[in-house]
Formats: sequence, structure tokens, C-alpha cells
Amino acid sequence: MDRDAMWQVLDSERDRAADLLESLSPEEWERPTPCAGWRVREVAAHLALGPRTTVRQVLVEIVRARGSFDRMIDQTARRHARRPAPQLVADLRGCVGSRRLAPGQTLAVAMMDALVHGQDIAVAVGRRHPVPPEAGRVAAELLWRTGFPFHARRRLAGFALRATDADWSAGTGAEIRGPIEALLPLLAGRTATLPRLGGAGAAVLAARRSEPAPAPRGGQP
Repeated sequence: MDRDAMWQVLDSERDRAADLLESLSPEEWERPTPCAGWRVREVAAHLALGPRTTVRQVLVEIVRARGSFDRMIDQTARRHARRPAPQLVADLRGCVGSRRLAPGQTLAVAMMDALVHGQDIAVAVGRRHPVPPEAGRVAAELLWRTGFPFHARRRLAGFALRATDADWSAGTGAEIRGPIEALLPLLAGRTATLPRLGGAGAAVLAARRSEPAPAPRGGQP
């Protein structure tokens, strides 16, 4: 995809996510998402923050987070999420048409982030949120090639992933197949879309997910 096409997808995803958020009930805004520790409102807040964040703000927030990038992302999303739901929707819709990215972020990463977090919201509220096949392919390949923080190749070693609605596949081993919108969360470290995936590999992952956690050793919790 060229840059113009990626910007168009990013604008569309922000607008579609705002439409989805606008349709939610107050209870749905508080639902936990597959993005660990975040409710729908934290995900919505995060999606709107990138284009509005300056380098100076990032430096200030990094200090507040004691040097941790992950903690900075979490803290800023939680703080912004305190805003009323209509304002969060307006903040996100206000990003449509912006050609600014978060400091240090590439356009491909911004598009991938919007696609994955759009699925986080949709899964949390039980909705379908289709992904454009070509954009999904680009995002899937990016997630597969990226190490930190996703480590998809390491986590999914021994599995062959195949999209049934996009020209994308990766890995070798037991097959995991399904729509690209269900594969993207898996590549990003979520398991909530496993029921929508087929193949022997999906069954193996589902069985692992349902296994009880090992008993603590040495009296430690």
C-alpha cells in the first residue's frame, strides 16, 4: 500500500470506530476489552491521543512513568479516559483528516494500531467490525515481522496462519485459518477471537487457553 492509501484507511478506521463508540450504551463503555487492563473507554482514549501528542508531552509523560514507555501509554490512556464518552467520540472523530502521527510512530504502525484496537472494541461489545483485506494484509505482515512488543513469530512458532479473505499467510505447522479481522488480534497477542478461527492449530491454541493454570509452588501466590 502507498502512503495515500494508508492515510485513507486510517481516516476510515477512526471514523468507523467513532460511529461504533457513538452507538454504545453506558454499560458497554465500561466493558473490558481484549487489550489487557483496558475497558472500551481506555481504548477509545488511546486511539484519539496519537495525533494530539507532541514530543514535549511524550518527554513529560515518560518522566511521570519513570522511564517506562508501556507505563506511559497506559497512564495517558487512563487519564484521558476520564473524559465523558461523547467527548471521547468527538476527540477521535476530530483526528479524521489529520496528517500528524504520534512522535516516533510510522504510518504503517498507526494504521495497524487502529485496526487492532478497532477489533478490541468490537469484540468487547459483541459486534463485527470488518477489516479492509489489503490493509489487513499489511497490518498482519507488520505484526508478524515485529519483535517487541508483539513477538508473534515466537508466540506462534509451530503454526501456519492463513487468512481466508486476504492474500496473507505466514509460518509453518498446524494450520490456523480465518478472516483477517480475527487473525490480527491473535498476532497482537489476544486470544478472544480464537472461536472465529479454524484449523488444527486453532484447536491446539484453544485447548491451551482452557487449561487450568499450574498450582503455585513454594507457597507463593
